[in-house]
Amino acid sequence: MIIDILKSNFKIIIFGFIFTFFSCIGQSFFIGLFNSNIREELSISHGEFGTIYGIATLCSSITLIWLGKKIDDLKLVNYSILVTVFLFFAALFFSFVNGIIFLLIGIFFLRLSGQGLMAHTASTAISRYFEKRRGKALSFIWFGMSLGEFLLPVLVVYLLSFVYWRDLWIQTSILILLVLPLFSFFTVRDISIFSRENKNNNEKNEFYLVKSWTRKEVLLDPKFYTMLPALLAPAFIITGIVINQSFIIESKGWEEYAIAKAFMFYSAFTVLTLFLSGLLVDKFTSRRMLPILNIPLLLSLTILILLEKSYSAYVFMGLLGVTNGLTNVLLSSLWAEIYGVNYLGSIKALTGSLMVFSTALATVVFGVLIDLGYSIEDIATLCLLYAAISIALVLFFQKTYKPIIENKT
Repeated sequence: MIIDILKSNFKIIIFGFIFTFFSCIGQSFFIGLFNSNIREELSISHGEFGTIYGIATLCSSITLIWLGKKIDDLKLVNYSILVTVFLFFAALFFSFVNGIIFLLIGIFFLRLSGQGLMAHTASTAISRYFEKRRGKALSFIWFGMSLGEFLLPVLVVYLLSFVYWRDLWIQTSILILLVLPLFSFFTVRDISIFSRENKNNNEKNEFYLVKSWTRKEVLLDPKFYTMLPALLAPAFIITGIVINQSFIIESKGWEEYAIAKAFMFYSAFTVLTLFLSGLLVDKFTSRRMLPILNIPLLLSLTILILLEKSYSAYVFMGLLGVTNGLTNVLLSSLWAEIYGVNYLGSIKALTGSLMVFSTALATVVFGVLIDLGYSIEDIATLCLLYAAISIALVLFFQKTYKPIIENKT
């Protein structure tokens, strides 16, 4: 049970929880809350903002391949402190953006430090540390991001009613600097790459038998590419939706901030799914659950295409939350399960980079399609076709998703 994991591994669990919470600062849903303010001050269109956002995110995804790999080389506490100082600087820098170039650099810093490195640090540390109860542990730490998704949209919308958006970013940066470096030191200073979860000595250590693949070997593995479309679909589609939430509201005629309010449903269903998927992953494995990953996403897109009433935003976002919960646990667990843990930081840096790249592509594609006059229903239909194809690929190749077991004495 989760309580047992907490009692014996409290420090690293709370470390992962807090890091995923603060990773929200670099997530699309958080930055998207400032979309209107930024476009108004800089006099740029939806498409221009999406293109800038996409380029910055693409650059961050490439950089993540190198910086993310360093978690395999540095002590976790040192790596974590460096990441949190970087996030502080990114938030502070963003408060001063006053032109397109500075906006590009500011988004690059936020996406790399927040969505990229903060989430990468938390998920890699937990996936490597836990073996038998990896699914439950991952489901718990991702509650941190769900809490952020639940609280931050409503909180930011409220604060923006009387706090200048630049001042809000300055205050956020100060909070990061005051809390996270010391927190990292006191929670994971004794954790290393060789640390493992506290558990009964008589439990068989099965995960040591899984062959650890290098990043080069993974890139040469054909089955890796059959999984990617399904794994990247949620990030691509959800990012495109949340970064253009104002366009969706206008197109649908929903009440102002309908999607921001619906994030409570998104977060609630994410949390529920995190808990259930953690249990299911430990029981059935991530690779067996992979085919169901994008089914809630298909249903959500269908709702977006067919329904017009404001209440449909809550159903639509709730179903997105189910896919988000599944994605967080499956993506973190799947690579350790199939490719081992020795080079997990390097592999997750690669896959995390691809994930960030998909979000960059989403902002460009959605922004251009909007500027070309496509309706949200047209865009959602294209996304639905992509999600359906990704499910079909996984079902066809599922039998190949087995780890290589090494014989050890």
